[in-house]
Amino acid sequence: MLLSDKVAAASRERTSAGTAATTFALMATLGLAAISWVVALRQMNGMDMGVATPLGSFAFFVALWVSMMAAMMLPGAAPAVLRRAQAGGVRAVPLFIGSYLAIWTLVGVAVYALYRPHGLFAAGAVVIAAGLYELTPLKQHFRRRCRDSARSGFEYGLCCVGSSIGLMLMLVALSVMSATWMSVIAVLVIAQKLLPAKAAVDVPLALAIVGLGILIVIAPSSVPGLTPTMAEAIGGQL
Repeated sequence: MLLSDKVAAASRERTSAGTAATTFALMATLGLAAISWVVALRQMNGMDMGVATPLGSFAFFVALWVSMMAAMMLPGAAPAVLRRAQAGGVRAVPLFIGSYLAIWTLVGVAVYALYRPHGLFAAGAVVIAAGLYELTPLKQHFRRRCRDSARSGFEYGLCCVGSSIGLMLMLVALSVMSATWMSVIAVLVIAQKLLPAKAAVDVPLALAIVGLGILIVIAPSSVPGLTPTMAEAIGGQL
């Protein structure tokens, strides 16, 4: 066999191995996300009490939080996982995903430590703050970093926490056990990870979030997804 043929064969083998690695990484990432959605929705069943939702025991909440983060965050993280698979092979994928979710687990621990069932004003204030955060240079910085290549899941996780923390606090403020709000926030997170930043879209979205916070304060019944039970719970705490 000529040297050129050997080089071509080796190149084909590397290409084939790379394709297999990226295919496995994509299937593993999206498969884990799908399973996590099922697990999270089952755990949350019957627990949505709006802003008055208790978190339960530490072990229960952390397990739920990890499944929620895997469900919400992994689809948007798929491009980063694929890049990691291409650079480090299949063996690098579990470590990347695991360390990425470890960062979000730490966020969940902080949420558990700081969270208290709250009322209308607190929920609205957090949502308004989340909308304002969307307009800050810090948010845009982390959003760009979250779209770049990362050397590890830890680094990627830190950037994505900085990018999505406002939206996650919005979820916690509205109802951390709500499948509806979880789905809405997941769509926003995935869109921001996969789509380029454009002021024509980002600014109206930020203003819409601020407007949502204002409506929660002054007219909760006009906000889609706020059930009568949630509105009553809010009003009872004022």
